[in-house]
Amino acid sequence: MNPLLIHTLRQAVGPAHVLTPDDPDTDLVAWEQDWRRRARGRALAVVRPASTAEVAAVVKACAAANVSIVPQGGNTGLVVGSVPDDSGTQVVLSLTRMQAIRALDGDNLTITVEAGCVLQTVQEAADRAGFLFPLSLAAEGSCTLGGNLATNAGGTQVVRYGNARELCLGLEVVTAQGEVWHGLSGLRKDNTGYDLRDLFIGSEGTLGIITAATMKLYPRPAAQLTAWAAVPNLEAAVALLGLAHGHLGAGLTGFEVMGRFALGLVARHMPQLRVPFIDQADIPYGVLLENSDSESEAHARAQFERLLETAFEQGLVSDAVVAENLQQAHGLWHIRESIPLAQAEEGLNIKHDISLPVSRIPAFCADTDALLAREIPGVRLVNFGHLGDGNLHYNVQAPAEGDPKAFLAEHETRVNHLVFDQVLQFGGSISAEHGIGSLKAATLPHYKDPVALALMRTLKQALDPHNLLNPGRVLSAPPP
Repeated sequence: MNPLLIHTLRQAVGPAHVLTPDDPDTDLVAWEQDWRRRARGRALAVVRPASTAEVAAVVKACAAANVSIVPQGGNTGLVVGSVPDDSGTQVVLSLTRMQAIRALDGDNLTITVEAGCVLQTVQEAADRAGFLFPLSLAAEGSCTLGGNLATNAGGTQVVRYGNARELCLGLEVVTAQGEVWHGLSGLRKDNTGYDLRDLFIGSEGTLGIITAATMKLYPRPAAQLTAWAAVPNLEAAVALLGLAHGHLGAGLTGFEVMGRFALGLVARHMPQLRVPFIDQADIPYGVLLENSDSESEAHARAQFERLLETAFEQGLVSDAVVAENLQQAHGLWHIRESIPLAQAEEGLNIKHDISLPVSRIPAFCADTDALLAREIPGVRLVNFGHLGDGNLHYNVQAPAEGDPKAFLAEHETRVNHLVFDQVLQFGGSISAEHGIGSLKAATLPHYKDPVALALMRTLKQALDPHNLLNPGRVLSAPPP
């Protein structure tokens, strides 16, 4: 315990918003344990500021006391990047009280939002004003925009709108020294030097603390249709993607691929969800497509029908269904988003969030599937993800009769090396949208260009010389 620091923090944000483990009425598990329950740390305190000025005051107080800070949004990350270590010396800075939507500029197509605002709240605010905020992912009901930016989150509409980085025009950031960078510009063009915004996006709170952002809005589509197609293999899925680009153009906003075993887990553990074509044993993959049209539903449906007719003629699709209404579309997307939950029901697993050139995904999966089958007989592969942007969640499940916990303990390191070596060989990345956190920090140097790593360490040293912002995340050791 650091009583002087705790006193200063309570003065900065109010006594009710500084939570400490010695309070018998306070349970810090929600802030100390990561979403996947892979790690549980111990915090010196959890501090919940309500404004950028309060964040700056907290950072200054911690810097003066030489105490490190772990910034945290909705704590929905998957790489143990937003919970404290087990030293009991770190302050968790929770941004969830900073929920304001500061401005919505319809003429400029922008919305300015504080970092603790839940993603779904941003989507709903845009929708009420007649616009679309397209960032969408399974955790949108609990993840926060600051966390989305800190990890450069992707989701289901990257194929059309890009990751969080592409949607952001400006940031407000508290530096490691407790200063505030007021960069909430809504400008599309600002060629006045280094793009500081891109330094902080994707840095996982290691270079500065994002407190607010100005994000792009888009006109709300006149129609949005969803289709589910059965494809015979990944080569056909890639060919169907090319066909969809040609038929739908910018209207193609989602293109997901799901392996049969992944869908089978949903059917097994969530029987209330009706998985299309799951009873047809000769369908190894399902594809979920979304078409957003600026004209009309009739035009969107006609586009889909022409696309699917061509795909049937070319042998790329063996069966397909187009959602008749919004409820059916939501049902199809719910199946896709339920795969991680169904996998969790099956037992602990080894998760991989990888990206590859789309053209090389079929060969990567064929080679890596065979490699894992040889090395670990009976292993099961839960392969699904955002094929439209080359991002696979290539997860590895224990053999059917095996103990998932024992499998994880015995094989995780080896499986990671096997998969990541394959990713490197095929020109990919070991992290597509989840980030590095602490889970992959020691692994990153084996797969990242050494010049790039040296530049990253230089930036960390320049912006956070005392290594007080989320230490041990992204970079495995303090800068020299």
